[in-house]
Amino acid sequence: MIRNLILTGATGFVGLNLSSYLDRKDFNIIHVSRQSGLRFDSLTTNLLKEKNISSIVHLAGKAHDLKNVEDPLSYYIANYELTKMLFDLFIKSEASKFIFISSVKASADFVDKSLTETDVPNPQTDYGKSKLLAEEYIQSQPLPTGKSFYILRPCMIHGPGSKGNLNLLYKLVSKGIPYPLAAFHNKRSFLSIENLCFVISELLSRDDIPSGVYHVSDDEPLSTNELIKLISIAENIKPKLWKISPILIRSLAKLGDIFKLPLTTERLNKLTESYIVDNSKIKNALGKEFTVLAKDGIIKTIKSFRKAI
Repeated sequence: MIRNLILTGATGFVGLNLSSYLDRKDFNIIHVSRQSGLRFDSLTTNLLKEKNISSIVHLAGKAHDLKNVEDPLSYYIANYELTKMLFDLFIKSEASKFIFISSVKASADFVDKSLTETDVPNPQTDYGKSKLLAEEYIQSQPLPTGKSFYILRPCMIHGPGSKGNLNLLYKLVSKGIPYPLAAFHNKRSFLSIENLCFVISELLSRDDIPSGVYHVSDDEPLSTNELIKLISIAENIKPKLWKISPILIRSLAKLGDIFKLPLTTERLNKLTESYIVDNSKIKNALGKEFTVLAKDGIIKTIKSFRKAI
């Protein structure tokens, strides 16, 4: 049976992968965006009824700006106001499921232990705060019988076609440049795009999963040093791990903040901090194992970087 759903943010990295994944699962996807497909301001309950929409998957939003040059208000418009508008439409429509892709940054920017859904949210950035506002609005609204909502908080998503710090790390290692941060010991959770698509597909296909907030990550956290070794294995080169004093590295990063150098404090934290996400709630709800192991997903992503060069 073909199921009709609305997907926002379909032209982004996650949206493109999710569209391809759901196309193979007999979903009929209607794209909504500011640039193409249906426009947000054209959505009405009558339109959703006319197109027999069963679900809304909301990916669109404003991503975290690592350069800190964006207007803070833009986050609240894109991540909160737009979500509020779509959820209000969902409540009034005949659609039965609403999936909002939030972020672990709505819960915490820094993690001392494994991050769970029961931790009290304490976002520090406008990105995280705007995502949390959207989450709180969804949870505050009376939910009519027969409807479900799912707030997914993914950690760092990667896969073929992704960009970001993992890609930067690959370029460094593949060129034979030594990694100077090996003295930092950390563990981070990652999320293969295939595992995220699997989770969303399960939520759309089943009616036995309770509404709520779910953290989404691969099973096994990895250290940056482990990532270096995986990249080296994929490239068939010897890993070059330099253990330079963390005090010296942090001082250089502060200079980077001032003089706009490649190494800044925020980028250093991204590469060296620990951020472990507990995925047990979503896995228990699904009752299934994820389709991709953490290291296998990382290697697949790494190999895609090589092809892109």
